[in-house]
Amino acid sequence: MAIIGDKVKIRLESYDHSALDQIAQKIKEVLKKEGAAVVGPVPLPTSKEIFTILRSPHKHKDSREQFEKRTHKRMIGAQLSPKSLNALSGITIPNSVSISLIIESKDEKKSTLNQAPKKVNKKKA
Repeated sequence: MAIIGDKVKIRLESYDHSALDQIAQKIKEVLKKEGAAVVGPVPLPTSKEIFTILRSPHKHKDSREQFEKRTHKRMIGAQLSPKSLNALSGITIPNSVSISLIIESKDEKKSTLNQAPKKVNKKKA
């Protein structure tokens, strides 16, 4: 469970950069209305996938066609509060935009829960 005051990173991905920018701006405005400290939206590097296809399957091997798929990404950082969480849950996000929340906790105990316990060597006198 997240503790109030933790930092949250909102990562947005989409093939359509205009829809991505609109939803990022909307999220930023909602968080600022609720009084949360907001950083961003920060543009992350766009990933590009290129596909090369033969135009004719049996003949003319030199004749090829290339297609590309670009994934645009944005990152928004904010402080977590009950009001901001409720406001974020009310935003409608289009199907073309993928969103993920990353919560960074201040509590060190949470980050060390997955570590193995240390062995203590006791010497007999």
